[in-house]
Amino acid sequence: MLCTNCGLNTVSTREGLCGVCAVTAPGAPAAPPGVTGSRGGTFLQSPVGLGRAVVVLLCAVAAVDLFAVFTDLRLYGFVSDLAAGTWEGMEEEAERADLLLEWGGRLQVLGIVATGVVFIIWLHRVRKNAAVFAPDVVTSGAGWAIGGWFVPIANLFMPRRIARESWRASTRHPHGAPEKGERATVLNTWWTLWLLTMFTGRAAGALYDRAETVDELVRAARMYVVADTVSTAAALCAALFVHRLTTMQHAKALRGPGPVVAEPMVSSHTQ
Repeated sequence: MLCTNCGLNTVSTREGLCGVCAVTAPGAPAAPPGVTGSRGGTFLQSPVGLGRAVVVLLCAVAAVDLFAVFTDLRLYGFVSDLAAGTWEGMEEEAERADLLLEWGGRLQVLGIVATGVVFIIWLHRVRKNAAVFAPDVVTSGAGWAIGGWFVPIANLFMPRRIARESWRASTRHPHGAPEKGERATVLNTWWTLWLLTMFTGRAAGALYDRAETVDELVRAARMYVVADTVSTAAALCAALFVHRLTTMQHAKALRGPGPVVAEPMVSSHTQ
């Protein structure tokens, strides 16, 4: 039976707590080194439930993106026929293509917003856990796991930094070379695809809004296909990244605390 407080370790007290949570409960003596952080009793919180929810949502986002690719291909086929001079039945096809594109876009926005909220909560949690695992590895306040997505320019690199430091702190040996299966390849791939998704998506939207000729519509439709295909790959990579990091933190928590290292000062005011 798992601890009713952290959901990570096996119960060892009558109150349903593990040994770690038993000493961090209100009125209990101070926790041993390596269990709590240096910031006023920071303790581990299970990322498993949130991680599973994020993975499910990201898979749903990938499915919506695939639908968007289908709508993009319909649009591309339609405007390509127009460019070739095929006009028969085009009015009905134009309405259908426009409706599919509109609904695809709405579903994508809904999926991104819903998933983004849960993903950010999960990222904040794994960053807080990282400060317990290896406090000297993290260099930015945990608040950046949230605020980093909304600050211009910083949103191009800060979330990736938070994720990278959380990943490193969650490995077996944060201060040494990563073991097999601990390399952050999936993290780097996801972030690269995420940036490409943002840029190609904006480019596609700009091309479509400015299109005044059939040839320009063809280019816009082609860019939409590229953007939504990349977005599908980014969502799947993100799901794999979340699963891997969640699993790493869960396994490390079960192994118990390691040597404690003093946590460095951070320059962030958003913790």
